[in-house]
Parts: sequence; C-alpha cells; structure tokens
Amino acid sequence: MFTLLITFLASVLIWFLFLGLLILWVIDGKIKREAVLHALFAVVLVWLLTLAVKNLFQIERPYLLNGGDVLTLTSPLDASFPSTHTAIAFALATAIYLHDKKNGLVFFWGAFLVAVGRILANVHYPFDTIAGAALGILVAWFTGKAHLFKMLK
Repeated sequence: MFTLLITFLASVLIWFLFLGLLILWVIDGKIKREAVLHALFAVVLVWLLTLAVKNLFQIERPYLLNGGDVLTLTSPLDASFPSTHTAIAFALATAIYLHDKKNGLVFFWGAFLVAVGRILANVHYPFDTIAGAALGILVAWFTGKAHLFKMLK
C-alpha cells in the first residue's frame, strides 16, 4: 500500500495539479485566462530549462547507484539533477499563487508532495528536488513579474 502511495505521489499527482488548474479555470471561475496562460508558460519554460541543466550536470539517478527499486510508473534514464517533475509542480503552484493565494497554497502542498514522492520513489536526491523547486518558483515569479506570458494572447 505504501508503495502505491509513493508511486501516486511521484508519477500521478502532478497530473492532478494540471487537472486542478483546469477545474479552477472552467468550473470555479476563480482563475482567469491570464493565470492559466501564466501557469502554462512558466511550466514550458521551466521544463526547457531543466532539460538544459540536465545536459550540463550528468548526475546518475539514485536507483542506478544504490540498486534499489524504482517506485514510479516508468524508470527515468536521464540525469537526476534537477527534478523536472518538482520544477513543473512548483512553477504551476507559484503561478497560481500569484493570481489566487488561497488556491495557490493548496497547489504548493501538492508540489511539495510531488517532491517528496520523487525522493521516496528512488529517482531523485533531496538536492534535485530542492533545485527543481527553486527553479520552478523563480521561473514562475519571473514570468509573472515580466508579464512574459502575455505574449501568448
């Protein structure tokens, strides 16, 4: 049962965060089009940034070094640093928080659980997720302050 929980946190919860964004936008109406564009723009930027950083730092994943089980739906083979899942989750949470503080805090808890899940799933070191969280927060904050997402309108 604990293994399924870790797999859920590490691999599935991030998709529920995206579903939450859709629900807030479509059903609840609390998140406007601008907030959704901000979140999606920040997610794409941080995804590209983590891919570039992974190419610079070829750090092997924990399961490749310790021989432990991988508790994710797939076994990632790319570099460990930084955690892309965590970066995306925190970029999404930060973008939402900048537009809707109350719901943003809920998304931050989800992002934190994604980070913990990635560590417990044996696919990231704690520093990978800390760096991913920092990148996600910074990219979403920067795109919000610079209004870069408005280019998509």
